[in-house]
Amino acid sequence: MSGNSGGGTNAAGAEKRPNELLSSWFVRSGWSKGELARQVNRRARQLGANHISTDTSRVRRWLDGENPREPIPRILSELFSERFGVVVSVEDLGLRTTRPAPSATGVDLPWTGPQTVALLSEFSRSDLMLARRGFLGSSLALSAGPSLIEPMQRWLVPTPAAPHSRPEPEAVSSSARARGRLSKPELDLLETTTVMFRQWDAQCGGGLRRKAVVGQLHEVTDLLQEPQPETATRRLFKVAAELAELAGWMSYDVGLQPTAQKYFVLALHAAKEAGDRPLGSYVLSSMSRQMIHLGRPEDALELIHLAQYGSRDCAGPRTQSMLYAMEARAYANMGQPGRCKRAVRMAEDTFAEADEWDEPDPDWIRFFSEAELYAENAHSFRDLAYVAGRSPTYASLAEPLMNRAVELFGREGGEHQRSYALNLIGMATVHLLQREPEQGTVLATEAIKAAKKVRSERLNTRIRKTVDTAVRDFGELAEVVALTERLAIELPETAEAV
Repeated sequence: MSGNSGGGTNAAGAEKRPNELLSSWFVRSGWSKGELARQVNRRARQLGANHISTDTSRVRRWLDGENPREPIPRILSELFSERFGVVVSVEDLGLRTTRPAPSATGVDLPWTGPQTVALLSEFSRSDLMLARRGFLGSSLALSAGPSLIEPMQRWLVPTPAAPHSRPEPEAVSSSARARGRLSKPELDLLETTTVMFRQWDAQCGGGLRRKAVVGQLHEVTDLLQEPQPETATRRLFKVAAELAELAGWMSYDVGLQPTAQKYFVLALHAAKEAGDRPLGSYVLSSMSRQMIHLGRPEDALELIHLAQYGSRDCAGPRTQSMLYAMEARAYANMGQPGRCKRAVRMAEDTFAEADEWDEPDPDWIRFFSEAELYAENAHSFRDLAYVAGRSPTYASLAEPLMNRAVELFGREGGEHQRSYALNLIGMATVHLLQREPEQGTVLATEAIKAAKKVRSERLNTRIRKTVDTAVRDFGELAEVVALTERLAIELPETAEAV
């Protein structure tokens, strides 16, 4: 049986029986066999598993009891989880998966400087060389639950001084510079370049400059392997942490979820080596956002609480406000309205203190503006509405906040084009929840226009899911039919993963 088809095996001598669990989820999904096959193929390509080519006959074999090879079980778990808005594990689908050892997950790594540099260098090099050929994504597995949370808790454990640290010299000789020591202007330039990459991501989406960020990260790891003074080493680790987080964020944005998680983990290690706990908390917030996206709000909450604990005495109000907003998102997706509302209030109250903060905010948190605060809190109430059975009450709480976010992002003239489009489609979902499909289709049309200006598979997927919801609930309306046709023409589904 060819591996290229996503086929599988059965235990030797075991009688193959129909997979009743998978069949039950499949029937309730409303998908046809062809649609499920297409979705599996699309997700596999996003993961870099370009060897997967599933068809209706293969889906029929799975329903009949065949156990597909990796990464098909994980892909099916993700697809059904997203479809039903709950975690649907591989076991829930009646499938078996080979659980990788902790070392294979890329999460439980040694917390030492030299190993962090080596792993960053190896992974970024592999990404640059192999991702386009489809090898990298299919060799990784997402970690969740204790296998993810427990290793991350070690970021707060004190470590002895790194053996590579060196006293700061009064002057750097030309011979020392020839061996690789960086000047202050060179370090300043590296930091400025990281800021520029972050701006490009906000304006253009993760798909346009991801490889450039990975390439810059690889160059920085080369510098970390050369003799540097202690202060320069710490600054380089900070740059590496920011670039690795950004590479992870961009990978998440284009749908490369295991790759994104690996970069986030490496970014947290680099932030620890830099001695930058607020930056580490920011990395953990990105990991939390990914877990919410993947339908793991309990893991998201654990990561946010770890971030809050690690940065409570050293991060500014803007960072703390962002962490409260992400805490609210986790509680919303867990169906805990009381705790969600409390976290929303804490985010608002803490953000109000940002203007009085007498220290400059690091560039990585400057994205968390008033518009972003409104957007996060609006999405928390929107998520609550879905978890509470499409509650119009929570949708009405989301509406004014989402409106304000759209207004503020719209004033920026494209500086945060992806955020603008995400909130347009978020506003469309709110109107659909309120049984107002006409307004929803108008906003979804505007979101499609904005999405064409960026390269973000995450945004495109959000739009497609919203249009699917409109079709399911209001498919007979002419506006919804026209919206569906427009989506197919202007945002056709592609297999691109940059």
